[in-house]
Amino acid sequence: MSLVHAPRGPLLALILAAASWGIGTVISKRAVDEIPPITLLAVQLGASLVALVLLARLRRIPLRDPSAPPILGRLGLLNPGLAYLLSLIGLSSITASLSVLLWSVEPILILVLASVVLAERVGRSFVALSGLAVAGMVLVLYEPGNTGSLGGVALTLTGVACCAVYTVVGRRWLGSVDSTAPIVIAQQAWALAFATLLVGLVAIAGGTVVPAAVSGVGWISAVASGVLYYGAAYWFYLSALRRLPASSAAASFYLIPVFGVAGGMLVLGERLGAVQWLGAGAVLVAVFLILRRTGEAVASEPPRSRAAPLDAARASEQPPSSAVPHGEARAKAARFVSGDR
Repeated sequence: MSLVHAPRGPLLALILAAASWGIGTVISKRAVDEIPPITLLAVQLGASLVALVLLARLRRIPLRDPSAPPILGRLGLLNPGLAYLLSLIGLSSITASLSVLLWSVEPILILVLASVVLAERVGRSFVALSGLAVAGMVLVLYEPGNTGSLGGVALTLTGVACCAVYTVVGRRWLGSVDSTAPIVIAQQAWALAFATLLVGLVAIAGGTVVPAAVSGVGWISAVASGVLYYGAAYWFYLSALRRLPASSAAASFYLIPVFGVAGGMLVLGERLGAVQWLGAGAVLVAVFLILRRTGEAVASEPPRSRAAPLDAARASEQPPSSAVPHGEARAKAARFVSGDR
């Protein structure tokens, strides 16, 4: 039984995606000390794409899905392409911790967009748990010295908005495909082409593309962070997004800083204070309560629906852009988000 088709597979996939993003961020900190951000983005995406193609070949998964809407692959230009370019530029004028705090806005934006675009009603219980998670993130990440330029904040928030749009648009169209792998590969390929173009423009302008001396550890960090941050994370996240409401999937983003801080403790020797531990606990409790209810709905879904979640939609000739989750289980998950019982 594959991961995402197991009863609680989508929830496990969300947790693994958050872990990949959080730990990948820690490793990226090591790489960006030696490699310029735009070059690092291209290296990371290249490593990610190679790993994804090799994995697909080993599992005999097609690299392309002719039936998939072209917009799904081209979303890679938006995220990770444009979104992470803006984030890297913004990071040059604000602190890292402030950047992570700004990214905590993403799940909230997704809730708003999912409500407007996908008709996912957001209930009071879901909002309350999301508020608890945000408060916990602030406790984990807040530092009195967090400062930055207005331009850096604006660029970072624009990148955050790009990622939120990516999730909602992707959720709208993912119901028309049978496999996640070709979509992730296509998105990474578009993003890599975008990053390579930027590197070329920097080189033409006379900027530094590759420093004279980059250590082996620097290159290993770049490759490892790319495989985790772009390859594994997006594979897990899109696999889950095919099965769950966008607002439920967005709740897992609150776990990213927790995994990032845990990775910092293990890799960088960082330590947490009592208030940060309290914040991490609040995040874990809030996300656990959100995903547990969603998990109960997914677990109750019949095996036939888990193996072929699109059969009902195709039988009734619903358009592929339908925003309503198929099957009773996903309907239950959507009702939890809306606060209905």
